[in-house]
Amino acid sequence: MQSTDPPAAAPPGAPPPPLGEPLPAELMNTVWADREGVYDALVDAGDLARWLRAVEGYFSPPLELDGPRTGAGGVSGPDGPPVERFRELRDALRRLAAVATEDTRPAAVSPVASLAAAVAAVNRACAHAPGWSHLSWNEDEPPARADGSSYGPEARALSRIAEESVLLFTGPGAAELRACHAPGCVRYFVRAHPRREWCSAGCGNRARVARHYRRHHPGGVS
Repeated sequence: MQSTDPPAAAPPGAPPPPLGEPLPAELMNTVWADREGVYDALVDAGDLARWLRAVEGYFSPPLELDGPRTGAGGVSGPDGPPVERFRELRDALRRLAAVATEDTRPAAVSPVASLAAAVAAVNRACAHAPGWSHLSWNEDEPPARADGSSYGPEARALSRIAEESVLLFTGPGAAELRACHAPGCVRYFVRAHPRREWCSAGCGNRARVARHYRRHHPGGVS
């Protein structure tokens, strides 16, 4: 099923903060919802910069978003405005997550129409900014791995998220990927505890309130 109503630009004020999910899920959740509707937190370059700063702790070394952005791929990578490429990857991941979780939430439908198109978008993003492992090892510190690349920070982040997406959908974490079925939610999460049902405490509270209402008002609308 293909969405006919794309998410609106996010309303004034910051969207919900990252939930501490794996990077692919954090990107998926830049589509979010409240009582008024479904929103897109990645509308323009400013939105992308704010989101990348919010998840910068996932990257080693840091992305250095305010530093030089030149490299083998130019200002932002081989081609294309960065925010459009992040939205393309985000929508592809949401399509894959819907398939993996058998998600039928109407408001959560991705604009990517087919599984094949979603897979192709992920593979394009993986190849967007080739990288390599970088070893750091000082005498007073244990050895550590970092990401190396000659591309700018946005391009590096895009390919890193795409690579982690492949690992998520093909690894043991795939079985723990969930759609949050709290009222009105459109987010995804990776279940770290077998009893976890919701993406956040707020969604858990709304789900319990709705369940209580249905129990005491059978046939009513919560």
